[in-house]
Amino acid sequence: MARFLVRRLLLLLPVMLGILVVTFVLVRLIPGDPCKSMLGERATEEKCNAFRERFGLNDPIPVQFVRYAGNVAQGDFGVSIKNGRPVTDVLAERLPMTMELTLFAMLFASVFGIALGVISAVRHNTAVDVGAMIFANIGVSMPVFWLGLILAYVFALALKGTPLQLPPSGRLTAGTDLPSLLKVWGMEDAQGLQRFVVLFISNSVLLNSLIQSKFDVFVDALRHLILPAVAVGTISLAIIARMTRGALLDALTQDYVRVARAKGLTERLVILKHALRNALVPIVTIIGLQIGGLLSGAVLTETVFSLPGVGTQIVDAITARDYPVVQAFTVLIAVIFVVVNLIVDLSYAYLNPRIRVS
Repeated sequence: MARFLVRRLLLLLPVMLGILVVTFVLVRLIPGDPCKSMLGERATEEKCNAFRERFGLNDPIPVQFVRYAGNVAQGDFGVSIKNGRPVTDVLAERLPMTMELTLFAMLFASVFGIALGVISAVRHNTAVDVGAMIFANIGVSMPVFWLGLILAYVFALALKGTPLQLPPSGRLTAGTDLPSLLKVWGMEDAQGLQRFVVLFISNSVLLNSLIQSKFDVFVDALRHLILPAVAVGTISLAIIARMTRGALLDALTQDYVRVARAKGLTERLVILKHALRNALVPIVTIIGLQIGGLLSGAVLTETVFSLPGVGTQIVDAITARDYPVVQAFTVLIAVIFVVVNLIVDLSYAYLNPRIRVS
């Protein structure tokens, strides 16, 4: 296992280099000039030359890439062209929101998707099975922006004044006080990795509220996450349910299941301990892929629910031709995706003892 892990980690190096190259090139193929986007169409050539010189855009592309790769290796993603702030600060402010949304959406999709798939497989070819698969097909077909608006209308307006009422947008109720940990801990002048970590935790409302023992703020943040998590997680739920049903149906036909039943084990034990565990490999694989998809595809959800996450920031950065911000978020999402896939690969041997990592 140790050799396998080391080998996979070494293989990540060329993958990361490839991600850097592709991201760097594609960002510069976006139509438009950063100077014109920031200074306006009437900006003179002299002002544009000064602008490009300031941000190193006059250098040849290979020179820009070598400089950028060297800075990234040191944890420096540069300075935003749009607002002049360090990109690491922008990352620390926007990434927590998207990660919270992704984790809760994936938790919702995994729990209910696996449960629905198991029920559908156990009740194979019954009305329950047909109904579950119809629901799954509808879930895959519903656009996120439409579902988000419907959920906001139902739970914020139609159910207004009831215990089921939920906030339709935003991250916290207006007027909620949750100071930054940089201020609470007196670390406004912190730099480098220390500043990034503290700023990241500060902008993770759930972590920040728990650290400061503001449990009312924690509950308020959870309530604001419910609707966007359901909206963005519904498609993943449907996909996981269909995968679980197929994998479990296949496992239930295997010899070890018949042996378990012949030994007199209860049907519940046969399904959960023997069949489902052996069916988890494809299920975990699809869950890992969905996590990457949710991280990179939360743009519409964040827009509908007015959430300050990665998606809306990337759209703004692309519109402004803010190369450092687009590159940083793209590279970071790709890194998370690669790491999640590595964790999924390593989990196979644990989930299914018949699989041995060589």
